[in-house]
Amino acid sequence: MFTGLVQGTGKVISLISRGAEGARLTLRHPLLRQARAGDSIAINGCCLTVTDPVDDNASFDILAETLRLTNLGDLAAASVVNLEPSLLPTDRMGGHFVTGHIDTLAAITFWGQVGSDWRLDLSIPEVHLAFIAKKGCVSVDGMSLTVAEMIPGGCSLWIIPHTLTVTHLAQKKVGDKVNIETDLLAKYSARLLGRA
Repeated sequence: MFTGLVQGTGKVISLISRGAEGARLTLRHPLLRQARAGDSIAINGCCLTVTDPVDDNASFDILAETLRLTNLGDLAAASVVNLEPSLLPTDRMGGHFVTGHIDTLAAITFWGQVGSDWRLDLSIPEVHLAFIAKKGCVSVDGMSLTVAEMIPGGCSLWIIPHTLTVTHLAQKKVGDKVNIETDLLAKYSARLLGRA
């Protein structure tokens, strides 16, 4: 379980394809120094298991299905990713409930400064829009963000300076794909009501 509060931005050392078996991702960041084999860490919002931690580096095995459903397959050496270690029972819950299970990919349709603020517009597949609501929460590449507006075919989010500083957002551009995890409570509510 995660909160969507990014704890750091890691640098990709390598992404080695294993063909039909997926890939092996190796990252570097000081917070990985605390990681142990078997720990869960959200990489761009996708829950992955640590293997072979050494100093500031750690590797992760990525299934072919995960590569297909997320933006992790687009990573290259020196790419920057959002990192969040899994919650401990004693941690404060500061964002929202994030499982690290990506629902879909969204395309950035607008990303830029509007006055003194920053706005991010996303195009999201229609089937997932039912689980996104104005003033609700959505996880975007592992960032817990509040939906400002629903727009045709997607949503609009305003980004505070702190988020811009501590995440990889400053490196994103229009057309880039981001991982989306819709609200867990909305998905369970829809299922209980027989709508999903």
